Amino acid sequence: MAEIKDKLRADLSAAMKERDTATTGVLRMALAAVGKEEVAGKQARELSDEEVLKVLSKEVKKRDESAEAFRGAGREEQAAAEEAEAEVLRRYLPQPLTDDELSRLVAEAIAEVEAELGEKPGMKQMGQVMKLANAKAAGRAEGGQVAGLVKAKLQG
Repeated sequence: MAEIKDKLRADLSAAMKERDTATTGVLRMALAAVGKEEVAGKQARELSDEEVLKVLSKEVKKRDESAEAFRGAGREEQAAAEEAEAEVLRRYLPQPLTDDELSRLVAEAIAEVEAELGEKPGMKQMGQVMKLANAKAAGRAEGGQVAGLVKAKLQG
């Protein structure tokens, strides 16, 4: 059973009792996104905490992109609303990695691949390094950020 999903439900109930319409709306949307993901595919299933975090990360990313688009169009009020929704969702996500922590994880992943191969990995082994680095980051860093760092370290 997904603990995060239970926490979302409990927080939704609390927000409804407090008549916090903004938080209530965001949490309902988050639970709907989780529910949609659970019934996607050939067979309905219960999502693990890790899968729930992926759904929430996706929703935060959508809000951030929307806020950026609204801001670019000069619609500050909508941009602020999107950012507020993203902040509510971020409460359920793990703390993102700092640049130093991410750099250390990438270095560890490269060292592990080097130990497996017996030689320093190159760009051909980027996929192997990415797989390890993403597993170590466990949703605490964006894939693009990890990929950029891995590519820089493998080329450098």
